[in-house]
Amino acid sequence: MSTLLVKNIRYLVSCDEHDTVYERVNLFVRDQEIVSIGPEIYPADQTIDATNMAVYPGLVNTHHHLYQCFTRNLPEVQRMELFPWLVTNYEIWKNLNEEIVHYSGLTAMGELAKTGTTTVFDHHYLFPNGCGDIIGQQLRTASELGVRMVSSRGSMDLSKKDGGLPPDSVVQTEDEILKDTERLIHVFHDDSRFSMRQIVVSPCSPFTNRPETYQSSAKLARHLGVRIHTHLAETLDEEEFTLNKFGMRPLAYMETLDMIGSDVWYAHGIHFNDEELKLLADTQTGVCHCPVSNMKLASGICRVPEMLELGVPLGLGVDGSASNDGSNMLEELRVSYLLHRLKYSAKAPTGYDLLKVATVGGAKLLGRDDIGRLAPGMAADFFLLNLGQIPLIATQFDPKNLLGTVGFKGSVDYTIINGRVVVERGELVTVDEKTVVQQANALVRQYLNR
Repeated sequence: MSTLLVKNIRYLVSCDEHDTVYERVNLFVRDQEIVSIGPEIYPADQTIDATNMAVYPGLVNTHHHLYQCFTRNLPEVQRMELFPWLVTNYEIWKNLNEEIVHYSGLTAMGELAKTGTTTVFDHHYLFPNGCGDIIGQQLRTASELGVRMVSSRGSMDLSKKDGGLPPDSVVQTEDEILKDTERLIHVFHDDSRFSMRQIVVSPCSPFTNRPETYQSSAKLARHLGVRIHTHLAETLDEEEFTLNKFGMRPLAYMETLDMIGSDVWYAHGIHFNDEELKLLADTQTGVCHCPVSNMKLASGICRVPEMLELGVPLGLGVDGSASNDGSNMLEELRVSYLLHRLKYSAKAPTGYDLLKVATVGGAKLLGRDDIGRLAPGMAADFFLLNLGQIPLIATQFDPKNLLGTVGFKGSVDYTIINGRVVVERGELVTVDEKTVVQQANALVRQYLNR
């Protein structure tokens, strides 16, 4: 048994059902669970003095492609939209292997942890011939860092020769996909409370998967009791693809494949009409909002205010680093706030609304009731931010909205995941950052030169 006391907290923003903000309290953790929030002082193995600090629930990232952070900032793709951007990058990504997955995972998840994210969902759908145990390696890397990880067994089975976008070397047959998906769920999926690793079934997109693979993937996921994810309504090109090929819009197409419901969430969800938004709310089908990626690829603006008003389950995600060039949920939170202020003015969500999207909203998309808010009995996932620094002068009077309205651009002071200190004074403590930087940069050069 291990214990942790965080004492003298200036503000604790709980994101609980009452939107409680505690002032001048202590937080006590036993093993991976929050035991107490209040004035009590308990003896503990480790104590953090949080005088003049704000404590927030750990952020929950509900869409990413970790491996893509090794193709950031490539000059040749900076003016492209999604389809040509993908076709260009596939020629690099087809050389993916376990070593690249390991170091790109350390890079992206390390940045996420340093900026307050405690739970990472990754949509991995690319399995080149001879790539090795990609998902197993990803989960081992998350364990090394101490990050709570939800991995997807994604898939693509529609290559260029069949009318899709990816090259033949990175797609698989339906049988190969289903067999490996079932294996991974049996080996790795843990649905216990405070689980640190889970598996989601995630066909990539309508333009990289056949309808039969979507249907069989959804059936397998429900048979084995895991959640379902895919890209949807991200671009007008995708909408044109489904209209031309199937005679229907993307969401109607998903309905025909049983890819809708309270166990499903979509990445992006930009181009839904009013009727489709109501259907999402009625079926409690979720959406992950990825504002930075959507802006960089000129994909459009997700209808977040309408989704929140209708009660569509909504989370926040960074998307693949190559379409974002970063893995920072704090940045997503503030960009989302500013983007919707620009479009919706007074009807835009507040900074606190978006903090809840990034915490309890993300937890709901993942089907979790043990993360996303701070209360006794919840997982000990949270981060600490020192208010006594120049960028935060005059911001301390509204800690609930601070991360949206003002934002924070550096590393947080502490990140605690499952009761364990993963970031201390802005630095990762579970790995040697200098070594990771050296080895990852050397590997990137080899990867891009292949």
